[in-house]
Amino acid sequence: MIWGVDVVGTLLGGVAAGMVLFIVSVGLSVTMGLMGFVNLAHGGFAMLGGYAAVLSMKYWGLGFLPALLLAFVAVAALSAVLERLLYARLYRAGELDQVLFTIGLIFVMTASVTLLVGPENQPLTLPVYLQGQINLGIARYRTYSAALIGVGIAIAVGLWLGFERTRMGAQIRAAVDNRRMAESLGINIGRLFTITFAFGSGMAALGGGLGAEFLGLDPQYALKYLVYFLIVVAVGGLGRVTGVFYAALLIGVLDFVLKKYVPQGGTMFIYGLTILMLLWRPQGLFGKAA
Repeated sequence: MIWGVDVVGTLLGGVAAGMVLFIVSVGLSVTMGLMGFVNLAHGGFAMLGGYAAVLSMKYWGLGFLPALLLAFVAVAALSAVLERLLYARLYRAGELDQVLFTIGLIFVMTASVTLLVGPENQPLTLPVYLQGQINLGIARYRTYSAALIGVGIAIAVGLWLGFERTRMGAQIRAAVDNRRMAESLGINIGRLFTITFAFGSGMAALGGGLGAEFLGLDPQYALKYLVYFLIVVAVGGLGRVTGVFYAALLIGVLDFVLKKYVPQGGTMFIYGLTILMLLWRPQGLFGKAA
């Protein structure tokens, strides 16, 4: 019975980690699929969102939910400005130029946070109603991790409905599948790029705030988890909400289980499996063939 409880706890921990990966990565998947832009700085927006949430709670006394809303809005607004001033200039540039620019942007974000806040890890103080444990019937489990799972599922359903049942979602899907055809139908691609990029970055900020207690938060966050975000997008496929959701769950559970039971090489197995999967299906496990 104890072994069964331990397995349940491990699996739920992996699912909770997967939900954080999904919330951060889904915006990267959509923006890369829509714009064809190699945005390696996406994790930097997640880091900024985490800092915005944590510091606004610490110094301004905001509640947890208002702090998350502030992080989303602030980072979305910042990213919209950066998209118009910087990103838009490199849409037609080569992939190497895009990689160098976004990696440089990560270094700027990292240096700025280190200078303004410091290199220390920033702890997130959870509200009382998210502390402690809840009884799931077969086991007791952390309230916050259970809440992360619920929030992640709700966001996944909301995004799927938004992409599949709204006019804006139809425009985004059309532009992802065939940009030239979408332009010929009168879709304003420039405006669509800005709105989608801002929303995707805001989602990254929301994931950064939600995951600050779970993953930690320091100036190296963007580089530390960059590979995980890219793996989720590679496995899930570009521009596919459901694909990214399933991929995040898969990666989150595998990483959590392997690190617990094979701590010496858990991460190495994730990288190896990803390489083999991409050799088999370059479009991703859940992506559509080109």
